[in-house]
Amino acid sequence: MENKEKVIKAFKDSEEPLNATKVSQISGVEKKEVDKIMKELKKDETIYSPKRCYYALKE
Repeated sequence: MENKEKVIKAFKDSEEPLNATKVSQISGVEKKEVDKIMKELKKDETIYSPKRCYYALKE
C-alpha cells in the first residue's frame, strides 16, 4: 500500500479529526512524509481543518 493510501485510510478509520503525529502513529508512515502528504491533500481539498492543526476527510 502506498503511503498516501495509508494516510487516507487513517483518516477514514478515525471518528475524530487527527493531527500529523496521530496520523503517523496510526498509519506507520514517518511524520515528515505524513506532513508532505497532508499538504497535498489540503491542496486537493481532500481533507479540511475543523479545528486548528487537526484535519478530517471531507465527506
